[in-house]
Amino acid sequence: MNYLGVAVGFITTFFVMTKYLTQEEVGLTRVMADAAILLSGLGALGTNTSAIRYYPYFHDPQSRDHGFFGWTLIVPAIGFTIFTILFFAFKNTVIEMFEDKSSLFVDYIYLVIPMAFFMMYMTVFETNANVLMRIVVPKMVREVGIRLFTLADYVLYITKVIDLDEMVIGLCLAYLVATLLNIIYLLCLSKISFKIEPGHVSKWLRHDFLFYTLFLTVAAVIGNIIPSINTFLISAQLGLAITGIYTIASYMANLVEIPYRSVSAISRPIISRAMKDNDNQRAAAICKSVSMHQLIAGAFVFFIIWINIDLFFELLPNGDKYADGKWVFFILGLAKLVNSSLNIGVTVLSYSRWYYLQLIFTAILTVSAIVLNNALIPVFGMTGAAWSSIISFSIYYLCLLSLIIWKTKISPFSWKELVVILVVVVMFILNWLSVEYIFKSIKYFNDCGLVVKLVEAAVRTLVLVAVGLAIIYQTKISKEINEIIDKLFKKRYA
Repeated sequence: MNYLGVAVGFITTFFVMTKYLTQEEVGLTRVMADAAILLSGLGALGTNTSAIRYYPYFHDPQSRDHGFFGWTLIVPAIGFTIFTILFFAFKNTVIEMFEDKSSLFVDYIYLVIPMAFFMMYMTVFETNANVLMRIVVPKMVREVGIRLFTLADYVLYITKVIDLDEMVIGLCLAYLVATLLNIIYLLCLSKISFKIEPGHVSKWLRHDFLFYTLFLTVAAVIGNIIPSINTFLISAQLGLAITGIYTIASYMANLVEIPYRSVSAISRPIISRAMKDNDNQRAAAICKSVSMHQLIAGAFVFFIIWINIDLFFELLPNGDKYADGKWVFFILGLAKLVNSSLNIGVTVLSYSRWYYLQLIFTAILTVSAIVLNNALIPVFGMTGAAWSSIISFSIYYLCLLSLIIWKTKISPFSWKELVVILVVVVMFILNWLSVEYIFKSIKYFNDCGLVVKLVEAAVRTLVLVAVGLAIIYQTKISKEINEIIDKLFKKRYA
């Protein structure tokens, strides 16, 4: 499902947006989305995390979970109201920040509010489905539905059925449709209730929830800035056209962490219950398994993209305009690999009794990202923004994981991850050798057309990936991967 969404998103981003939208319009869509993500993340008051943490205390199928769903509606409504008021209070400051280099964003800044509102409740409803262990439909809506609606919106704009104003409104409506689909799905499950049962909430649970929500709110104020800060500062300092180039590179980097999305949605409720039951051994086993498999999946995706990136820009419509983002992808791709491999450790801390200490490290991440962006963007441009991401994330995880290991004795690291890193390094070396001493030495490949280049890239990629998988299989570092390969071969030769 994730990869169906990736296919739609790939076509939309790399063959529709780059061909028919200007770089400034591509940048506008990115900064609008990031601003909405920021506001929705703040307004939710941490509901999406607290819902998973406290659901085990409400779980009771006979009473439809004692009105748990109702609470997840009220808390975000309060938070969104508060932060919307703050948005209007500081709107002049925000406008001054962008009006010089990114005036187009200022024209549509108020549409951020409805987009954020729909984003917030779409995620709230998705989280409710997650705790009920029903993730397929909400994931389909998020990964496929929104992308299809967005693609249709762009096509209408390209064919001049709608203008730019209506196109931006259409982006907001995509999240409205997704929100409605998620709530309809939840109602069809017949497992939720809008009725709230205040009597079920004990004094201890109420106090713990309020403290946890206060913590998450403060953490959200700090932490939700991180995913958007690069976009905002590039837009403000360099303009929306450069943001457009950065957007394409970052979309490519996002492919590295796609496998983590499904695994995270499944593993978070399990880790939450394990931490509640003080079953650190189970939590540690899940943590190590998720981390290792994410490293394998992410590293292979990163490898495939990087060894073919020049050919990709050659195929990309107007690729010469976006090729400057090549090294932005490389740096951001590594940052995404670090994040997807180690973020499961953050999940462990979030559901432990030391969750509040995460705030300190989130503050470190935010401050370092802001300082590094302001220092590096004027010198290195958008590449400086990418460097600030990987440096700040490295500092963050070094500090945070040290705390997790110290307090919970749970670590995402294992010797198997070193094997994965060595395997990927071997794949990169083999790729370099094949290009330098085989294909470059054959004059035909130097003067060949695009079709031959595609065939060469496909063969080289398949062979190298097969070599990497063969090494992983022989080292037996993943029982799950070995079982999948064994089943494939049994079916092939049965």
